[in-house]
Amino acid sequence: MTFEIKDTFRLDGAPFQIISGSIHYFRVVPEYWRDRLEKLKAMGCNTVETYIPWNLHEPVKGSFRFGGMLDVERFVRTAQDLGLYVILRPSPYICAEWELGGLPAWLLAEDGLRFRVSDPRFQAHVADYYRVLMEKLVPLQADRGGPVLLMQVENEYGSYANDPAYLRWTRDLMRDLGVTVPLVTSDGPEHERLRGGTVEGVHATVNFGSQAAERFASLRAFQPEGPLMCMEFWLGWFDHWGNPQHVTRDPAEAAAELDAILSQGSVNLYMFHGGTSFGFMNGSNYGAGLEPDVTSYDYDALLTEDGQVTEKYRLFRAVISKYRPIPEVPLTTPIRRAAYGQVPVAEKVGLFSVLEDLSAPVESVHPQSMERLGQSYGYILYRSPLRTEERVDRLRLWKAADRAQVFLDGKKAATVYDQELSETVELGLPCPLGADLDILVENMGRVNFASRLEEQRKGIDQGVSVNGHWHTGWRQYPLPLDNLDRLDFGRPWAEGLPGFYRLPFQVEEPGDTFLDFSGWGKGCAFVNGFCLGRFWDAGPQKRLYLPAPLLHKGENEIILFETEGKTAGHITLCGEPDLG
Repeated sequence: MTFEIKDTFRLDGAPFQIISGSIHYFRVVPEYWRDRLEKLKAMGCNTVETYIPWNLHEPVKGSFRFGGMLDVERFVRTAQDLGLYVILRPSPYICAEWELGGLPAWLLAEDGLRFRVSDPRFQAHVADYYRVLMEKLVPLQADRGGPVLLMQVENEYGSYANDPAYLRWTRDLMRDLGVTVPLVTSDGPEHERLRGGTVEGVHATVNFGSQAAERFASLRAFQPEGPLMCMEFWLGWFDHWGNPQHVTRDPAEAAAELDAILSQGSVNLYMFHGGTSFGFMNGSNYGAGLEPDVTSYDYDALLTEDGQVTEKYRLFRAVISKYRPIPEVPLTTPIRRAAYGQVPVAEKVGLFSVLEDLSAPVESVHPQSMERLGQSYGYILYRSPLRTEERVDRLRLWKAADRAQVFLDGKKAATVYDQELSETVELGLPCPLGADLDILVENMGRVNFASRLEEQRKGIDQGVSVNGHWHTGWRQYPLPLDNLDRLDFGRPWAEGLPGFYRLPFQVEEPGDTFLDFSGWGKGCAFVNGFCLGRFWDAGPQKRLYLPAPLLHKGENEIILFETEGKTAGHITLCGEPDLG
């Protein structure tokens, strides 16, 4: 099979209109991949697109993961089994409202390393990763019997930098490692972004959510020949913690825009199915302040977070039917929603009681950031005795992110967030000489877009001043929370302080369900050892999606880590979502 970019896209010499939808395999449990792909084909799409997140595939330098939810080869072959073609976007950087835009956090441990430019150290890391990744992707290309038609060079690069040598290097690296299918870039339709994000020998595509005629006209003026394609048609949007409500888009208006796109060119629907940013993988934006994304990546997409067909899906199907026949596709994966009701808290224990079990402390004169201690995600606790102070009048955390809770002598003293961390906190609190000063810092999700990528060290990266002087002598407890089997619920718990809560429950028949956190404050949830993600009463998301494949028939276990001391005696497992 041959796929070429000529006057139009050509598949085995015949004109081919790409009608694609985005599904991120790493945001969907593998048991549901086929279901989501079947629904994609049943809507009329002929292609599926996915990003590939470097940070999940190489979480530690030189240690690679491609199993389970990260089995990209299995995802691509599943698409092929259904007769779908594939677009792969294996950029080192993916954006995607994903933690650090998919870049691994361990890059931040290297002083002075520059991202996404001609920095030899960054390029060496990319090359090491690509040598492993491309061995898996190259056999999947269309000219080798696979379904992959296109691969992308970098991602929205014109919104970040304008280093043509770096783009040429990335293009050439992919070619040297065996990529033979056509290459594309994707950028905003403005000429400055296109000039900065494109490279010779690579076809340009654009990203937008409206005004298709104007956006395509801009692309055509920049690139006079070849097919027009919107690589990301934004048919919905994402939510930040603290938004007043879940973001939605009028289905009819979005469908009309799709019609305008297809009348002129090809499209990739972003997102066909958003899925979930499980664990600590939500990214953030930064405008007037930090804007961390919620756990759900529902995106007001064509399928809901749990894969239900929407009115927008039905309208898009009708539009697509004008451009190609709609196949009959049987749905082969039984999926149901389930409401299991209230699940009471059975056991609880305070963080400070189990700290030594969960973390091996590291000592230093001044506090160290997460990354310098080899930690990427989660929380970190800094502890130091007050050796000379009997009052803490003023406290300042230098180069700290993102959210810090301060405790004096085991009592909560303050919570500081984002820009407040660069200010002096007036406490005026007495404390016994030798009492512990504890600072619990949460990584809320690293910024995934624009120029702040290199500034995303978390924890405390410089120091802590108390009453105007540097306070030295710290023990640091990294808390990635990947070892909760060590929790001893027989130890003390204290009201109003961070703690862990165990909620066992029985399931006769696993079904998709939603954890409702009414009455709870802020934290993260684990089910049978799997981290579902964050919850926060700031909203708008009020319930976390729990896919049925993560449940067992019989006994299951929920563990919550709550940091604010705001808890209820139970949670409720509901039969429908509540995104606010």
